[in-house]
Amino acid sequence: MGNWTAPSAVERELAEARAHGDWPAFLDALSLTELFVPQSRAYQDAHPDSIRRERTYFPQIAAEAYVAFTAGMLPAPTSELVFERTTLGWWIDAYPAGGPPYLAVNPGTPFEVFLPATPAHRATWAYHFDRKPRYAGQEYNKVHALHVGGPLRGPVAFGLACGAHLSVRNGMFWNAIGYHGEGYTREREKLKDSWGVTTREEWLRSTERLLNADMVSPVWEFALRVRSSLARDFAGPVEIEHWRHATEATLRANAERAGEPRITLDGVTVAEPRPTAEIEGEIAGVQRVIGRIARYEQRFRADGLLSNNKYVRSVEAWDYGRASQMARWGLGARFGSLAETEDAVVRAGKVCRLAYRSWEDLSVGFILGRCLQFDEEEYGHWYEEMAAAHRALMTDPGSPWLNLAWS
Repeated sequence: MGNWTAPSAVERELAEARAHGDWPAFLDALSLTELFVPQSRAYQDAHPDSIRRERTYFPQIAAEAYVAFTAGMLPAPTSELVFERTTLGWWIDAYPAGGPPYLAVNPGTPFEVFLPATPAHRATWAYHFDRKPRYAGQEYNKVHALHVGGPLRGPVAFGLACGAHLSVRNGMFWNAIGYHGEGYTREREKLKDSWGVTTREEWLRSTERLLNADMVSPVWEFALRVRSSLARDFAGPVEIEHWRHATEATLRANAERAGEPRITLDGVTVAEPRPTAEIEGEIAGVQRVIGRIARYEQRFRADGLLSNNKYVRSVEAWDYGRASQMARWGLGARFGSLAETEDAVVRAGKVCRLAYRSWEDLSVGFILGRCLQFDEEEYGHWYEEMAAAHRALMTDPGSPWLNLAWS
């Protein structure tokens, strides 16, 4: 293979086993990695619940084979060709009687392997697959990167790093801009189930809303901005009672100005005064939010996510980080092109630079946004998953947060 570099830990382990002729080790490693099967997009759209196995003739072995790729060897996404995720176990169960004599793993690449697929060989596959050897490269909450085929420097890499929480949580390559994710059908299902996105137009609209921080609660952001303003004015930490008082005063002042004339696109207008009960309810609601934020920050400090003298600046990272991911999810689902994905990822990086001062600053903003939306102060998986991702990204030598300068 000459100077060929393995794209990821998966291919490196497989290549080392192959180079040493250690086929048991090769099958052990192959047993716990994902294998992607090429499919016609038109066929898959018509048959989303099935995966078609196609026989392909390979002159190098003078025989036919079925085809599968490891994640790091997948080509850039195109509109016509998609990939569905399987495992070696799927191939064991799905290999038909009279199927071709080989399974081609990563054919046409510097790392192609043609596994004999006779019934006796498939029984050996099953032996290794059933043993399920530990394979560290597939663990969640670890930093996985493409060393070939994914950006490690530059604006695209920076934008991808801004959404790295979810990549690390899901065991995905943080820098895979040519994203296939969990396979075409699964990526479409996830967008439909989690976001209600089923069309290109809906994907574009969701991406834009995230890039504009239009999904994060304005109440959370309002409370945090009041405190940030106080911190600038007084050049130091802001006590929670001072924060509460200033927030209440701001809300009351805004309410008192409701009857003042204002120049709008419709001319000079006067907003109707708001009922007292509505104003009091709004104040009480924001005070509850302040309490929740303060308690989450206390937990962040106890768990080492937030330095003692720092606070969460903004939760807009919750939208920006998801915008970086949404750009890739849309590509995996073929709602957008690679160029559109790169553009959205770069834009996500730019707005993060404007809103935050460091990776830690961005990270705690993202985690707080997620917790405020989902966790309900249970400190359950919504929190623990992101805390684990934060620790991995702040400590792993291969983390983009340790290798990409913020400024």
